[in-house]
Amino acid sequence: MKELILKYAPLVKQIAERMAIRLPPHICKEELIGPGTMGLYDALDKFDQKKGVKFRTYAKSRIRGAILDELRKMDWVSESVRRDIRKIENAIRTLESRLGREAEDFEIAQEIGINIESYHRMTCRVQGADLLSLDEIMPDGFTTKLSKQASDILSPFNELQKKELKGIISKGLSKLKEKERLVMSLYYHEELTLKEIAKVLDLTESRISQIHSKAIIKLRVKLKSYYEKQG
Repeated sequence: MKELILKYAPLVKQIAERMAIRLPPHICKEELIGPGTMGLYDALDKFDQKKGVKFRTYAKSRIRGAILDELRKMDWVSESVRRDIRKIENAIRTLESRLGREAEDFEIAQEIGINIESYHRMTCRVQGADLLSLDEIMPDGFTTKLSKQASDILSPFNELQKKELKGIISKGLSKLKEKERLVMSLYYHEELTLKEIAKVLDLTESRISQIHSKAIIKLRVKLKSYYEKQG
């Protein structure tokens, strides 16, 4: 196992660095490498090649999940930032229910009762919090099951729920604005950093972070609606 730990140690460092970029300065990547390494140990212990999933894919999910668990324990997201996220979410839900379509930024700002510049600053303030935002509204133990190898046996109900969740996320992504979809694709599929995406799109890193945060919040709204209907 020692050889495998050494082989995949760079992967832990890569994931920790990528996540640390989005966090406040007082949280350094070194604080994330420890939990990430424990996630790697967990992956090595539970991986089953018979499931047809590549180990690297499985390990990435376990490493990221372990780091997210550690960040939750740190509780570094301030209550004011959480309030801002809730305000934006509530405004989006109210507007979409009233208008029957996706809400524009200026409409969301008006619903909250602020101008568009203040709204943009608000979305910038939630930067980093969106690392946890999607995971926070998933049921316990379900946070990484969209990308996780089924070494933990899922019931037929959970398999159906997983399929429904994928559909909701896919539908939510399809309704994002073109630039939001592009940022999400470059970040999650191409695994570019926000800084790299900024260079590709010729925008500032702050602007890319803002676009990403808004996209995540919109997906949160879709997922929350799903869980409320479930019960």
